[in-house]
Amino acid sequence: MKAGLKQSSGLAAKRTVHRVADPARQVVDYFVSERRTVRQGFVAVSVAATTSLIAGLTLAGMSGRMEAIRGLFVLIPVSIGMRGNIFGALAARLGTSVHTGLFEVSRDKQGILYQNVYAAALLTLATSAVMGVMARAIAGLLGIRTVSLWDFVVIALVGGVLSSAIVLAVTVYLSVESFRRGWDLDSVGAPLITAIGDVVTLPCLLLATYLAGRGLVTPILGGVALAAGCASLAHGYTTGNTFARRLVRESFPVLCVAIVLDVLAGAVVQPRADDILHKWPAITIVVPGFLEITGALGGILAARLGSKLHLGVVSARARPDAIVLLDASILLVLGVTVYALISSATLALAELLNQAHPGALRFLGLVMFGGLLATVVAAVIGYYAAAATYRLHLDPDNQTIPLVTSGMDLLGAICLVLALVVFGVA
Repeated sequence: MKAGLKQSSGLAAKRTVHRVADPARQVVDYFVSERRTVRQGFVAVSVAATTSLIAGLTLAGMSGRMEAIRGLFVLIPVSIGMRGNIFGALAARLGTSVHTGLFEVSRDKQGILYQNVYAAALLTLATSAVMGVMARAIAGLLGIRTVSLWDFVVIALVGGVLSSAIVLAVTVYLSVESFRRGWDLDSVGAPLITAIGDVVTLPCLLLATYLAGRGLVTPILGGVALAAGCASLAHGYTTGNTFARRLVRESFPVLCVAIVLDVLAGAVVQPRADDILHKWPAITIVVPGFLEITGALGGILAARLGSKLHLGVVSARARPDAIVLLDASILLVLGVTVYALISSATLALAELLNQAHPGALRFLGLVMFGGLLATVVAAVIGYYAAAATYRLHLDPDNQTIPLVTSGMDLLGAICLVLALVVFGVA
């Protein structure tokens, strides 16, 4: 019997060694153990990819307003991105509070939920004013002709407030339902919130453009908008709500960096808007989804790592732990699947609506090539941004999500332009 036990133990040990030494088996085992997270992440990102087509069609339909409001495309990525930056980070913080057992559904002004929502509202007003100023300034430095500063400030703040009210409601609803139903908010929050932000921001921005160029009315509205932004920032830095004050102080500088990155993303695309986007409307339709998915995938990894850093499951060091690489493999699989989905869906929609494209195979190839390249970059940025902010004793949920999503807006735009060049479209 001892011999049998010894033989059985030997076989078990050999199997264990084989499993540890076999990276492919480790990936399979990890996917099996994380199948619920993978499934939720896939559903969330797929929904985001599908709804992004609505944003793409809206963008394609805004060509007339983009011609009337010079330089408007510079403001589009930052307007969309800031919704994901503020409310994606909000969802990540609430997800962390769920994991650590601190979350509760309550209207208590000292509670986690209330103070997070309060800080997000203050940040929305403050960053919207900054967006208008920075977009006009950077466009001017790069030689891009735009409308006036006051036009940009009014469009940014009015469009931002309208869209933020909707995205905030969705974020709170998702957080509460995730808490009650046991969903993984880290996997569903970033893509769904980004998707909702895309869908509602462009129509709100379009409505706000009709307040531009209204003689004396626009400068007056612009002055009021700047004053509201400054007052919100001052109140956020001095409020008696300790947690909300810390969130504003930690988040605002990072969001300013994110604004610069998003404005640069718009500046990368703006010069090509007339030559490529108007010539090939199918590419215009895919742009919001392309940028959104890249940021959402990076946001998923960053949110998961933020929670694991808080829980001590992974270490913040230069060489990623094995579990980080396994999480990155989930990201890669999601990226391949969702970019195949959005490229095929966009092509089918373009054919249905008689929208021009540079050829089916070329279109599919450039979206897949640019998407996979951007996914790899998102994984690298997601990990090192989370690790760096954690080592600096900052909150990864407050710092990582904005940096990853905005960084990927810029790098995603560069990857898309690179794909256009590689496939001979640009």
